[in-house]
Amino acid sequence: METEGGEGPSRGQIYSQMAIGYSKRYRGKIQTIPKVPIRELGDFSIWYTPGVAAVSMEIAKNSDLSYEMTWKWNSAAIITDGTRVLGLGNIGPYGAMPVMEGKALIFKYLGGVDAVPIPINVHERDEIVRVVKALEPAFGGINLEDIESPKCFYLLEKLSNEMNIPVWHDDQLGTAGATLAGIFNALKLTGRTPEKSKVVFVGSGAANIATVKLFRAAGFDLKNIIMVDSKGILHPEREDIDQLMKNNPWKYELAIETNSERRRGGIPEAMEGADILIAASTPGPGTIKGEWISKMEKRAIVFALANPVPEIWPDEAKRHGAEIVATGRSDFPNQINNSLVFPGVFRGALDSRTRKINEPMIIEASMELARFAEEKGINPDYIIPTMQEWEVFPRVAAAIASKAVEEGLARIRLSKEDFYIHAKEIIGKNRELIEKLISLGYIEDIKR
Repeated sequence: METEGGEGPSRGQIYSQMAIGYSKRYRGKIQTIPKVPIRELGDFSIWYTPGVAAVSMEIAKNSDLSYEMTWKWNSAAIITDGTRVLGLGNIGPYGAMPVMEGKALIFKYLGGVDAVPIPINVHERDEIVRVVKALEPAFGGINLEDIESPKCFYLLEKLSNEMNIPVWHDDQLGTAGATLAGIFNALKLTGRTPEKSKVVFVGSGAANIATVKLFRAAGFDLKNIIMVDSKGILHPEREDIDQLMKNNPWKYELAIETNSERRRGGIPEAMEGADILIAASTPGPGTIKGEWISKMEKRAIVFALANPVPEIWPDEAKRHGAEIVATGRSDFPNQINNSLVFPGVFRGALDSRTRKINEPMIIEASMELARFAEEKGINPDYIIPTMQEWEVFPRVAAAIASKAVEEGLARIRLSKEDFYIHAKEIIGKNRELIEKLISLGYIEDIKR
């Protein structure tokens, strides 16, 4: 296990060796299996020709029937161009495929969603838009994944506005939703409110830019937010501000609207007097120093989200005054993981047939995650559910679906309780199916 001192065998190396070996053995992580009975070739007269022609004609007259008569109602496409894969950078669509397969597994296991990995050998942003829009007849939702910034902002905005199915970029929205959920409970424990909290964001990539925007929608004051990138604190007088306006208008907007003090400098100058630190930047340790945390307000909240090593080790952050610390890792308390968000979000989006996923819906999902943890009993080492608490996923689904109804975006209008029952049944059956296939030997088990 990797330790704070860096001693002992690396858990990451062990998992890497296992992943390579098992990938060669299984030759992929997903497959297509029938969901209708086939006992003889004559059955294809129903499922294929001649019977299928009648189904096609019905859908041709009313395309909404594709949700009732095909797999569209429960399907999502996982789209990537491979330009920002995990911490590996631009490894291309072929290299991205194993990651997208893994994402599809999470969709199925935690959300009951049939997701298909589609790495595309297309990189120009408007060409990507054309490709994704062309897939709309086949899928009920689109998950954009591992696409470089600032291209990812353009794609999410344009596709969300031009498609009639929900479009999600998990690197932005999933991370933002999980972060907000953790912050909601951290604020409760430390006696703070969004409106008056001073927040520092270290790292100004896709995740933190999306998180700042979601925080604004959740009641945080942009004037009390400071953002830091590799060149220092964002402010309107920076030498590169004109370049930002041209090349990254999303980051430029925040450079103008945040940091009302017009503070300058780097990370230590930004952190002085802050209530909350959210770092999604260069892996540590040492990216964030303990003495900088000691200059934050008392009962400081520190989210050090870099992987595989957080910007500062949790114990060091606490020694220097942090009351609550979260990371992106499962071997420390308070893991901020976008996998807590997207399976339930897509389950709810598909169940309600929402046309899009907006900020109020994401905030509602974050609040549901926070409520789940609060009902269990929050404390400094438990501010957000763990991945093992699978009961949270149908609750997130119901929260998203009912909010879509409230926002006037849903094509199916049910009560929150009905959405919850439906989501729980689907997710539960899919987990049972996987366990059954393993127990019967149709999926070969592995030794742990």
